[in-house]
Amino acid sequence: MLKAAHIITRLDFGGAQGNTLHTARTLDKARFEASIVCGHRGDLEHRVPDKHIRYAEHLVRQISPLKDIRAFFELRKILNELKPDIVHTHSSKAGILGRLAAAAAGIPVIVHTFHGFGFHPRQNFLKRALYIALEKICARFSDALIFVSRSNLETARAIGIGAPARYHLIRSGVALAAYPAKADRAAKRAAIGLDDTHTVVFSIGNTKPQKNPDHFIEAARRLAAKFPSARFVFAGGGAELEKYQDKVRELKLEKACLFIGWREDTAELLAASDIFAMTSLWEGLPRALVEALRTGLPSVCYATDGVTDILRDGVNGRCVPQGDLDGFCAALSGLLDDGALRARLAAGAAATDLAEFDIDFMVRQQEELYEQLAGSKGPAK
Repeated sequence: MLKAAHIITRLDFGGAQGNTLHTARTLDKARFEASIVCGHRGDLEHRVPDKHIRYAEHLVRQISPLKDIRAFFELRKILNELKPDIVHTHSSKAGILGRLAAAAAGIPVIVHTFHGFGFHPRQNFLKRALYIALEKICARFSDALIFVSRSNLETARAIGIGAPARYHLIRSGVALAAYPAKADRAAKRAAIGLDDTHTVVFSIGNTKPQKNPDHFIEAARRLAAKFPSARFVFAGGGAELEKYQDKVRELKLEKACLFIGWREDTAELLAASDIFAMTSLWEGLPRALVEALRTGLPSVCYATDGVTDILRDGVNGRCVPQGDLDGFCAALSGLLDDGALRARLAAGAAATDLAEFDIDFMVRQQEELYEQLAGSKGPAK
């Protein structure tokens, strides 16, 4: 039996965290023993049995040289105690510290998944250069580099992160069988103060700069007067949720634009919506977009990273140049104004082939990769 330790910065709500939890829970128990190593106080910690989780108290999201050094030694100590055959790291901070610690602990197989990059074009040049340099260093200790989108894979190839022979495309999985969800549309809308007279534009994401909630609010502000029955609903939490709720109130958009926090029923809310919208400026592979297309919602998104892998402009939605707020509002206005167009793109969304995004297919791909790599390296000592 192979022992696999997954290292992630923190178990908060998010695609990387959800996929990591599902992988650890559903790896074939006859062949694998899985554990999770993460920073403390994440929202999803309760989903992991105590015997399968270890905490690195100094592993935090923010860059903190002293804590980061301490986290490295914590991680190395934990790995020396667990003695896994495979370490699989996720997210930028855990990916860097986890791979360095795994190499220092002599772990036979080290795998990293890029759920998007920690660097992006809008960063300060020096900060971006530092992140890229760190990724190049850590790639030397990686037996496999997993990408969730072709866009991220090609970016890594272009800037020279790791050897392409070690690249693997494994999609960020979604429980496709759960979509479209069976939902009482009227009841679900009523639960958030809406009714069947409203055209619902729905978005899902953390309220952090990557997800760009400012553009979502600005789109609502620009379009609310022209489309008084439109309702712009953003489901997601994070440290800046109250800031955006305050901004909506300051703009007197409380009726048109709702920030409803984290929800466990996003599948049902998607089924009760009319349009999916996403203003992210960078992504790995946005699972929420996969869920929306599977639900049969026409989608309006910025053409960023993994979005372009599955969203076809004029076929299953509208794909707008990254950060082009005017174009985003124009595309969204077109869908709000034209029911026939909305129906045509909805049909295109429902017909999108998403088989490779199935979450259980993702786990089977990882199992095959683990066994292949472990077979070439031998078990941990």
